[in-house]
Amino acid sequence: MISIAIDGPSGSGKSTISKILAKKLGFLTLDTGALYRAAAYYFLNNNINYKIKDKVVNNLKNINISVNHDKNAQLIYLNGKNITNFIRTPEVSSAASDISAIPEVREFLINIQRDFAKKHNVVMDGRDIGTVILPNADVKFFLTASPNARAKRRYNQLMEKNSSKKIKLEDIIDSISNRDFNDSNRKISPLTADKDAIIIDNSLLNLEETVDVFLNAIKERVNIETK
Repeated sequence: MISIAIDGPSGSGKSTISKILAKKLGFLTLDTGALYRAAAYYFLNNNINYKIKDKVVNNLKNINISVNHDKNAQLIYLNGKNITNFIRTPEVSSAASDISAIPEVREFLINIQRDFAKKHNVVMDGRDIGTVILPNADVKFFLTASPNARAKRRYNQLMEKNSSKKIKLEDIIDSISNRDFNDSNRKISPLTADKDAIIIDNSLLNLEETVDVFLNAIKERVNIETK
């Protein structure tokens, strides 16, 4: 099986790029951040204080997360319910960052990720794919962009989905900046580019240009045809 790892900060476009690459390569995707978001959604939805480690660890036994694909689209299920469309909010993002620093949470989710890569040709994105989850991935990337660029993209996404809801760009910038700090400074698997990773900054690149950079790099390292 061929595995492609994409790491990077929140809002850099990892999930979108992964989906496009997977379609062009005929691979499946695994947005590992969505697994953490799913766990975070559980705590938020059940009014459990996710900032208290013992409460988080004690409730892991009540969480069942599964991944399905429908026409190459990734669907995230929490305890049998499709929550794919409910886990992309700043609140869930912030909570996911907090619980991802807990070793027991990472251990709880790591096997889901590795088992998936053993069974499928995969484009997997997250924050420690190339460094921890798939250290032997065939190709490793680190995708980044400036905080302002990432915030504007997330703002536009949220506005498209919640046009009637009042959303402030400043709040998203703050959320992204806080998550960057938390992810980069946590003791367990901090966000960092692996020494073998290809670093791509797409602050000034559009989606099509970013995809082309990825595809060219992949073709240089893996003998594979694209669709």
